Amino acid sequence: MARSLLARPVQFDDPPNPGHPTVSKRDYYEVLGVDRGAGEADLKTAYRRLAMEHHPDRNPGDTVAEERFKEVSEAYSVLSDGEKRARYDRFGHAGLGGGGAGAPDFGDLGGFGDLFNDLFGDIFGGGGGRRGRGQRGADLRYNLEMDLQAVLSGLTSSIEIPKMRSCEPCGGSGAAEGSSPETCPRCRGVGQVAFQQGFFRVNRPCDACSGAGEIIRDPCRSCRGGGRVESRQSLQVKVPPGVDDGARLRLVGEGEAGVAGGPPGDLYVVIHTRPHPLFERDGTDLHIEVPVPFVQAALGSRIEVPTLEGAVEIEMPEGTQSGKVLPLKGMGLPPLQPRLDAARLEKMRGDIFVRIFVEVPTRLTDRQRELLEEFASASGTEVSPVHRRFVDKLKDFFD
Repeated sequence: MARSLLARPVQFDDPPNPGHPTVSKRDYYEVLGVDRGAGEADLKTAYRRLAMEHHPDRNPGDTVAEERFKEVSEAYSVLSDGEKRARYDRFGHAGLGGGGAGAPDFGDLGGFGDLFNDLFGDIFGGGGGRRGRGQRGADLRYNLEMDLQAVLSGLTSSIEIPKMRSCEPCGGSGAAEGSSPETCPRCRGVGQVAFQQGFFRVNRPCDACSGAGEIIRDPCRSCRGGGRVESRQSLQVKVPPGVDDGARLRLVGEGEAGVAGGPPGDLYVVIHTRPHPLFERDGTDLHIEVPVPFVQAALGSRIEVPTLEGAVEIEMPEGTQSGKVLPLKGMGLPPLQPRLDAARLEKMRGDIFVRIFVEVPTRLTDRQRELLEEFASASGTEVSPVHRRFVDKLKDFFD
């Protein structure tokens, strides 16, 4: 069975402290039960699971669980910090200074407030069903497809989105007409009550009002006390010229209505540009490949090239080779600069790069073959500059 080539570095344990026994710290990756290449999401998942398992409030009086909780928090505080993790991976515990990470710094845990809510919401009965006083509405996402032509000129599109809106009969309060929510007598409108166990003192959602701070005695019949109803809303979305594929336009306050008087969420319109049959986009520049008969390429001529604003003619010089690129200055796309006027954007447009593809006929008539043979005979041993450079490089390669 093959073994991983990613070796675990030697761990430098804390130096002995005079008068105290030497304590060997466990490897932080081992503490969290993750591989050394674990990403941020894996670290957070492992930490949440272990922290909830060993939390002192779930294990009252269990000193082993308390120490384990501290150990898990310390490991995560180091591995979730890029700089600390790099030092730890190279030097072990000695690289953290002072023989270890010390007490965990909750300010560096990244989302510890969410973890705390998960812990105590699950332990004390808050959970995801909490109404929440003044809770902000959810953000929404809408995928908008547009053509490359619309990227050039900009686009105003009418969209329709399903979302929760504030209930009109009750004004979003959730109480029936002629009544109003009452202040919760237990939490006095705060929505939380103090709770202390062990060395932790926290606030938990009030079980009398489910954290809302208010009690609805007579719920609204339209929204059944929720304060919101399902609806569909039409909006006009203005997309500026030069927008990139995957760009997000934020419409503030156009998301779902808030709960219990909370502010609405936002709507994010995500732009998706449809592939163009002729052009490939590179920022503000466009690339196109144009096939040209070999006679025109040899003799030179004016050729017609498509653009997003119609066809234009360009001069193709005599002896144009396949792969030659001819630029059309200022015929590409504008940059994404919503604050600039149309005249300034026009001056900042990118280019169109026309790549010539010389076509060689695959079927020749007798007369065409005869003419080509005459041309070959008249050319003799004459070698083109391109072919001459290739032959020189070939000689250098084999010398």
